[in-house]
Order: sequence, then structure tokens, then C-alpha cells
Amino acid sequence: MATQLEQIADKERQILIARNDYNYTDEYNSTNTHALSDGDEKGKGELDGSIGSTTDINTRIDNMGRNVYGKNKGYGVTNPNAISDGDEKGKGQVGDAGDVGGLTDIKTRKDNLGRNEYGKNKGYGVTNPNAISDGDEKGKGELDGSIGGLTDINIRKDNMGRNIYNDNNGYGSTNPNAISDGDEKGKGQLDENGSIGGLTDINTRKANLVKNPTYGPNKKSYPDFVI
Repeated sequence: MATQLEQIADKERQILIARNDYNYTDEYNSTNTHALSDGDEKGKGELDGSIGSTTDINTRIDNMGRNVYGKNKGYGVTNPNAISDGDEKGKGQVGDAGDVGGLTDIKTRKDNLGRNEYGKNKGYGVTNPNAISDGDEKGKGELDGSIGGLTDINIRKDNMGRNIYNDNNGYGSTNPNAISDGDEKGKGQLDENGSIGGLTDINTRKANLVKNPTYGPNKKSYPDFVI
């Protein structure tokens, strides 16, 4: 005979089982209607291509309705919205010689090319007048010995005009302005017994020798001490 505790447990179990939608004859599993996507909120498992609850299905239908692409019109390199055909959407080149970019890109490029003085028939290069030093400011490439723009040429001429040396009077070891010949410019020795230094150097040296009472060219030589 069941105890009083077992009797209470059996009664409570019957109450709880009555609340459960599922039982031994209608178990919850992958084939149960509450597990399948059949148009209600409970089931989300795939059924005849449908997946998700009714909210999922309706949201997906709404999103797909806003999408201009689908199974029969996929987005790709051949889609009109991917090709540069005069609208803003497509930027891909059509053919080998077609435009590239959206409508704004095409218009901007045409505007920029219209301002450019160079083109296919007048490319910028080493032979272009604007690249050659022909007396204007644009060209600086050498032409018949001339190099630089107009300002460069004029400054060079001005600097050369101030320079006392040139092709016919180059500065070197034999130039009078490099030799100690009694002026301030030249300091190089003139022959083996010649003076060295500029005029100030020579005069200072002479004055110092006069002040030396013992040693000098015509006086006693300072001896070398050997240890």
C-alpha cells in the first residue's frame, strides 16, 4: 500500500503532466509541429524551404522586397549597377575602351582633361616646347646650350657678369690672382725663392723679422737640438 507521501507525489505529478503540451504520444522532436517553420512563432526548423518563425519569415520577406538583387538578378561584374554606363551606381569599365567610374567621376574627369593643355596628340615629354629651355619660364631642359627657365638664364648671366673669371681667364695655380705677387689676392709662392702670402702677410713677416735681433736670413740660425 502506497504511503501518504507517495500518494501526494502521484497527485502532484498528474497536475504537472496536465500542463505539459507534450506527452508520450506527442513528443517534442524534429518532426513535431512546434519545432517546424509552419507559419507560427513556435517552430523555426526548415519545412518546405521555409525557415524561422512567422516574425522571422515576415522580416525576411520585407528585407528581400527592398533588395534590388535576387536569384534571377545577382550582383556581379555583368550587372548594370556594376558597370559604368552613365549613372552613379556602376564604375566598372565597359569593354576595352569604355568609360570608368560613376557619372560624377566621368564629368569630373572630362572637366579636368578640358583644362589640361596636354593630350594624346600633344604629350608632355623631353621634346615638348614646355619642357625645353627656349626662353620662357616653363621649359628648363637643355636646348642649344641653354639650360633653365627665363629667370634662371637671367640670373646666371648676371652672376657671370660679376665673375672676373671665365673660359679665357680661368682661376688656377698660374692665375695672377692666385700667386703671391705683391697684392692681397694671391698667396701662392712665385718660383722657388719667391714670396708667399698676400701683401699683408709679406709686410707682417718683414716686420716680425726686423724685430728679431738674433735669428733670421742674414743672422744667426736657430740650431737644431738632438737628444
